[in-house]
Amino acid sequence: MSQHVAITAPKAPQTTQWKKWLSLDNRYMPPVFITLILLVGQLSFGILESYERTLLAICTSIATEMIMGRIFLGKWLNMASAYITGISVGILVRSPAFWPYAVAAALAITSKYVIRCRGRHLFNPSNFGISLVLFLLPASAAMLSIQWGNNMASMVVIWVLGSVIVWRLRRFHISFTYVISFLVLAIVRSWIIHEPWLSEVSPITGPEYQLFIFFMITDPKTTVRSKKGQCIVVFFVALLEMFFRFDQSIYAELYALFWVGPIAMLIEMWRDSRHAASRSIEAPALPTVSGSSPQTLP
Repeated sequence: MSQHVAITAPKAPQTTQWKKWLSLDNRYMPPVFITLILLVGQLSFGILESYERTLLAICTSIATEMIMGRIFLGKWLNMASAYITGISVGILVRSPAFWPYAVAAALAITSKYVIRCRGRHLFNPSNFGISLVLFLLPASAAMLSIQWGNNMASMVVIWVLGSVIVWRLRRFHISFTYVISFLVLAIVRSWIIHEPWLSEVSPITGPEYQLFIFFMITDPKTTVRSKKGQCIVVFFVALLEMFFRFDQSIYAELYALFWVGPIAMLIEMWRDSRHAASRSIEAPALPTVSGSSPQTLP
């Protein structure tokens, strides 16, 4: 008598799901990392104006994303990006009032849907919202600055974790190029204005720069596609930032990205359209016979 043996597929190891969630390629790792920055800064130095203001920025960002997603795309979107935008606003904006946090978060998310070209949004959302609030409402809002105290132990932990994350996301070259450009241009600034080099370098150890280096300039949606182009763009961000610093702008890095980022995106779109037009002109037309299908060229 023959016997039938049931063959079942081997069960996947129970650790597979855990590895998936702990993988640095997971879309939720950046939100986890930025939350870590918030907790380290707040528990160690009390960098936040208040938890309530930061929560307001996060909730406003998520609510705006949900509304805009339904209106413009007709679907509910993943909220990881909106959370990063909201918590960035909550960390970086300083104001005794609540409304600047809501305004900055709402402006940031709205810009993704309103200021677009060829299906892409041009501005980094958090950079856009924060820059507008700082520029237009200087009497009501400022940016996080010396509250962290430039504590190097905390900075080293964040640098290591941030570098690992952006490296795994294949965007480490962007952060690295910006940092090297900033350090070299700090030498230039020091030589021109006759200030100690360390005083020109010190801003990059502040908490606002960690968000800028690891989140704003590496945003996949608002950076050009080629690796070489990405490196060129962040160099020009650092270069324009240097000139803003000559003008004593304390928000130099934000304003530099505000201008350079969208211009780079528009230039890339223009070049893409030129290449597409040239390819269409160069493509040979297939000869046709009246009443028949096109003939294949030899």
